[in-house]
Amino acid sequence: MKRIFSLLLLVAFVAAAPFVRAQSTQHTQVHDAAPLKPPAGARVAIVEFGDMECPMCSEVNPLLMSAAAKYRIPWVRYDFPLPFHIWSFQAAVDARWFDTKSKQLGDDFRNAVFANQRSIETTQELRAFADKFAQQHGIGFPFVVDPQGKLAAEVKADYALGQRIGIEHTPTIWVVTNQTTGVPYVEAINPDNLYQIIDEAIAETGNESHSSAHTASHAHHHTVSP
Repeated sequence: MKRIFSLLLLVAFVAAAPFVRAQSTQHTQVHDAAPLKPPAGARVAIVEFGDMECPMCSEVNPLLMSAAAKYRIPWVRYDFPLPFHIWSFQAAVDARWFDTKSKQLGDDFRNAVFANQRSIETTQELRAFADKFAQQHGIGFPFVVDPQGKLAAEVKADYALGQRIGIEHTPTIWVVTNQTTGVPYVEAINPDNLYQIIDEAIAETGNESHSSAHTASHAHHHTVSP
């Protein structure tokens, strides 16, 4: 009986381990910093690697929306769907389908999924949500979203990029600058410090006008808001 109890504890620990990892508060050990820079023409930007099924990503999403709007800086969003999440990969593919209609619509879908994340538990419920979202915006959502696998390939490319950087958890958020000296990127481990990090980045780059805040980068997926 004692052995069975110990085994159950071990199983419970293993099952919980991915969730703990997803909630990690450790700094990311960056192996390749090349992608950690703002889009061309911008001095400061927010770079996020997220998972649409990640509870923490859902929690910080309104803050990132507010920060991008307040400071009028690009918000570059990469997909990093964690393997143990049931529907996050498909959600990323669906979002990219909405991107093909307009970048704003794709971002609106992402934000809507985060806002309603707790009501989505299965791929079937995700499908129903996407159908309803499309209907509300006057378009039809296709039965086969990605027949040639192109959108899935884009999601996988983002994930591979994240792995190359060294990402192990979501959300992973950086404030990046166009500086070539010092530390051109700072990871926002504590979301409460995001505004302070942005203020410091703007001060360091002398970016007062933010005249190029809306510059978009279209390499890969790279959704840029606002």
